[in-house]
Order: sequence, then C-alpha cells, then structure tokens
Amino acid sequence: MTAPASPAPREAGAGGAGVILIVDDQPDNLAMLHDALDESGYTVLVATSGEGALERCARTQPDLVLLDAVMPGLDGFEVARRLKADAVTAQVPVVFMTGLSETEHVVAAFAAGGVDYVTKPIRPREVIARIETHLRGARLQRQARNALDAFGHAVITVRARDARIVWATPLARELLVALHAVQVGGGGNGQQLAAPVADWLQAQAVLAATGRQARPGGQPLLLARDGRRASFALHESTGDDEWLLVLTESDDRGTIESLALAFRLTAREAEVLHWVTQGKTNRDIGEILGTSPKTVTKHLEHVFEKLGVETRTAAANMALARGR
Repeated sequence: MTAPASPAPREAGAGGAGVILIVDDQPDNLAMLHDALDESGYTVLVATSGEGALERCARTQPDLVLLDAVMPGLDGFEVARRLKADAVTAQVPVVFMTGLSETEHVVAAFAAGGVDYVTKPIRPREVIARIETHLRGARLQRQARNALDAFGHAVITVRARDARIVWATPLARELLVALHAVQVGGGGNGQQLAAPVADWLQAQAVLAATGRQARPGGQPLLLARDGRRASFALHESTGDDEWLLVLTESDDRGTIESLALAFRLTAREAEVLHWVTQGKTNRDIGEILGTSPKTVTKHLEHVFEKLGVETRTAAANMALARGR
C-alpha cells in the first residue's frame, strides 16, 4: 500500500492572507465573495459544484473552505464529510454558507465537520471577520503539528470507535505505511488503522475511559515489518472519542540481516529468531509480525533445522553468541 499523494507544503498566508476556496453554484455569490476576499489580500479559488470542490482541495489544499450547503448533485454536507474523512484535508476549516437557518440544518452543518456557518444573504465583512478568526486557530494547530514532526515525533490522532485517522505527522504516516498498519476505510471513510492496531486502540481506550489502566499510557503495542519496529502508546484523549497516539521506532534491520547471513536464514526466519532472542512467545511473534502462531511455529522449525538445535533456548543462545 502506498501513501496518498499530499499537496505541496505551503504556509497559510504565502503571498497574501491565506488561500480560500469558495464553493457555490450561484455565479453572483461567487463574484461578490471573490472580489471582497481578493481586496482583503486573500488568494481565492472557486468551485461551482461539490465534485469540483473535492478536486480543487485534492490538488491545492486551501487554508479554509467557504461551502454552500445546498447545491445540486453533491451537496455541501457530503462535501464536508468527505473532506473530514481524508487525513490530508481533515484539518482544513469549513465554514458553511446557507439560507437554511433552522436548527436541524445548523446541527447538520456542524455534524458534517463545519466550524461555523453564515446565513444568506452574505455580508462580506462578517464573512471576512469569521475567516480571520478560524485561520488563526488553524494556523496555531498546524504550527504545533509541524513542531512535533520537526523534532522527530511520530504522532497521530485517531477516533477510537472506527479507528479513523484524524491527522498524523508525516513521520507517523511513513511509519504506518511501512508497518502495514493503515488501510482505506469502507464507505469513503478515509484512512483507518488496520488490525491489530485498531483492536488494541479500542481496548486501551475503554480501559483508559474507565480508569482501569495499569500504567500511564496503557500497555504499548509493538509492531514489526521488514526489520522495522515501532511501539504504539496511548497518550491522552483529545475529546469526542479521539485519542493521541505516540509511535516510537527502533530499527532491528541490521541485527536481522546479520542473523540471516550468519545462519543462512530467510528474512522471515531471521525475524522470528530475533524475537525469540527477545524472549517472545510464538503468539507474541505472530502479533508483532502480523501472522499466525502456527506460521511462526513452522518458521521456527526451519530455524532449528538450520542451526542444528532442538529448542528455542538453544537457538536463542546461538544467536546471542553470534551477536556478541
């Protein structure tokens, strides 16, 4: 699985106050807002349909989206849901524009991921004031995420109930892909943690929510793939069933390659032997490598044969002696 292409990095306000995407099927509304925002120093993008809005966001991630709620075809509520389901655009603030001021429509706008709404007829000065407020908040959040990545932290925020990834630092994304710990969710639900990470997260979230954690951060999960290893630790809840996870990587590739060369093992056999030296059971090794204990047992039988031993203790001692 390959990571989704991300838009080129761009600071909000580069060449102006920020990049705003206006989505409206009414040309008069587009023209009025375009002129007002342009005069205020914003770079303005436009789309006249929901499908067009998703295309523009995929190509050029804007700093904020002004989104008409009612449009033919893909309406604004569905556009917002899809933007929020995609980890690349999930953090872009969405401000709805609507002539529908009934409570049910306002609730629907927020449920779809909107941060605010303005009612038609549009008052440009009010819209610009709201935009400035939301851009300041979004800019602070982006700076915090960039700082985490700059200092080498792999951090993700995940919604526990469906394991959907809300946001992640670039380092965390790279690790998730390398460890095969991410998958595309069903029903256009963006990227989700793959099992066993999702199962572990949900169990840890329940324990943390009920105050039954045995240790701060819960019980970490260890995953390994092709010599790369990372532990997942539950850090804290950020609200609304969302949790902050910290990934810490350790690299075992050199050790595993040396075992493979020394004992003429396959890459997977060398991985199994390495984890035997770490005191892991076949069940533990299966969870770490994403395979079944039965498959681990079969690999271990081949390792015993190649090393000329009959027990895991003897195999571990030979591997450790060669390491020394």
